[in-house]
Amino acid sequence: MSFPIVRHRRLRQSAGMRNMVRETVLNVNDLIMPIFVTYGQGVKNEISSMPGIYHFSLDTLKAEVDEIVALGIPAVLLFGIPETKDSVGTSAFVEGGIVQEATRLIKGWYPDLLVVADTCLCEFTDHGHCGMVHTFEVDGHIHGDVMNDESLELLTKTAVSQAKAGADIIAPSNMMDGFVQAIRTGLDEAGFAHVPIMSYSVKYASAFYGPFREAADSAPQFGDRKTYQMDPANAREALREAESDVLEGADMLMVKPALAYMDIIRTLKDQFDLPLVAYNVSGEYSMVKAAAMQGWISEKAIVQEMLTGMKRAGADIIITYFAKDVARWMQER
Repeated sequence: MSFPIVRHRRLRQSAGMRNMVRETVLNVNDLIMPIFVTYGQGVKNEISSMPGIYHFSLDTLKAEVDEIVALGIPAVLLFGIPETKDSVGTSAFVEGGIVQEATRLIKGWYPDLLVVADTCLCEFTDHGHCGMVHTFEVDGHIHGDVMNDESLELLTKTAVSQAKAGADIIAPSNMMDGFVQAIRTGLDEAGFAHVPIMSYSVKYASAFYGPFREAADSAPQFGDRKTYQMDPANAREALREAESDVLEGADMLMVKPALAYMDIIRTLKDQFDLPLVAYNVSGEYSMVKAAAMQGWISEKAIVQEMLTGMKRAGADIIITYFAKDVARWMQER
């Protein structure tokens, strides 16, 4: 063959060679493991649409946290299922709320494990929306408007109560306009200027959230969330949302979901210099689990490829229900 000829395969000829020139490496320190906490005694109930993921009561939580720490995972993301719900999500911000109680326990057991508190109202409101709602009836059907500015006060109260309980990171997921500024101001005034905000900056109104709605018992009782979560067809809007959060004081940005939004992850990585989080959401998890249970795919290979793709696209941190599995596979190397 005539010269020059490029031999790309030279750098692929052995596992050692491939490992040496690998451009993107997934590390256990990239991972955050979500946990669902609930009231009751002796509760460890598997979520039917999310095999391997459970609801934990506070008395069964330690075994789960022990395992997470033993695997070297540096952080957990807490979601709470309250004992009671009301129209303003009071259980989200009371001192004895389920997330607050779980946070105190975890920080007592493992002070160095980072606790990320999801800051939203949807799990705590009886209507299932992420803020205060003005409801009205039209032709016998209940409709509602999610009130933006009125919701900010409640979200700020929630964030401050979570920080008081010991949360290391506040992660507001409500997509109300101005939520980062409101929460930053509230945290600073309450003496928590050191607590960072991991903003759900670009959160799409996605069909991939279906299993989570069961896990968190947070499905809207009327309407949907399309007036505050983003249209999946929009990319330029993601830049506007992220820029607002940067200007308002966010410390980390997030794209949610991840798998169908790799282009958005890359776009934000190129435009902003803050740490970027990708949320590998419940529907993405459940699809892989279902296919693997049928024997159609190799779960380990698919998950590693999928999460590596998220990191290659630009994610610095990945929230994933596969975190324990991935950490375990890393220890087997």
